[in-house]
Amino acid sequence: MSIHKTEAIVLRRRDFRETSIIVDFYTRDFGKINGILKGIRLEPDKFASTVEASSYNDIIFYKKSQSSLFLVSACDLKDKFFNIRNNISKAGISAFMMELISAVMQPEDKNEDIFNLALNALKELETTGNPDKIATIFKIKMLSLSGFKPHFDSCVYCSSRIMGQSKFSLSMGGLLCPSCFFKDSSARSIFRGTIASILHIERNDFKTNLNLGLNPQIKRELDAILNAFLNFHLERELKSQRVMNKLAMALQ
Repeated sequence: MSIHKTEAIVLRRRDFRETSIIVDFYTRDFGKINGILKGIRLEPDKFASTVEASSYNDIIFYKKSQSSLFLVSACDLKDKFFNIRNNISKAGISAFMMELISAVMQPEDKNEDIFNLALNALKELETTGNPDKIATIFKIKMLSLSGFKPHFDSCVYCSSRIMGQSKFSLSMGGLLCPSCFFKDSSARSIFRGTIASILHIERNDFKTNLNLGLNPQIKRELDAILNAFLNFHLERELKSQRVMNKLAMALQ
């Protein structure tokens, strides 16, 4: 029976029977895994972490026979991101990030770039005064790195380069050039600045993207398009996104 050690970010946790918890981790070396921590609710000092969602840990685990669950024998906290948990806006964004990873990534599909993206986003969210910008960057980078991204490099139907006006098609998953507008009558117009911002974020690292200026009009369109794309292709709205939408409306 192989024993493994890796860094892990907690996506979700839930109680299991009277004494244990089941945790969805996104790990650096093994991708998304489901682990059981036996006895942690009865003896919390048994582990050096409370295994809260969005926390960053070192874990040791091995595979149980005839089970999809991994048995986690050690979980040591590296960072709890205290400031995120004490800010309702930041907490909502971190919950969204964890839910998006869980929804998009398949079990045991290793992607170290996505692990680094999540960790960098949490570290910036812990200290930044502009959490909404981090959420936008995370959405675009996450979709790009996972291969789930909308097509913004050229016309999604004819592959021609788009120099001027374009529309975004949800059903086709990308931009349409004027010659192909007829392919989707529900496609919506999109600002060239929005396209340029998406391509810039896709092609640059997280730190560089933090310096990108997003005017309010572009930011609103980015969020509208990305949220609509996710809802359409996941065939549901993420619960955390729904909560963030209600919070934004309440704060208006």
